[in-house]
Amino acid sequence: MSDETTLLHVPGISCGHCKTAIEGALGQVTGVAAAEVDVDARTVTVRHDAATATRSDLVRAIEDEGYDVPATPGAGG
Repeated sequence: MSDETTLLHVPGISCGHCKTAIEGALGQVTGVAAAEVDVDARTVTVRHDAATATRSDLVRAIEDEGYDVPATPGAGG
């Protein structure tokens, strides 16, 4: 297992529902060990097996919930 931590900036995070939706979606991705949303910072920290769950997989799960994930950290605010 290649344990990695990925930080994603998600400008659309604004409430507890966002937190629940995103954490739930990421929890369904094979290879994700933990996901934590910081509503105030509008970030998502994901601990995952990089060989199983790629950054693209994480982004896709978040985007499937209706949130944009800018390619460049801090963009799209």
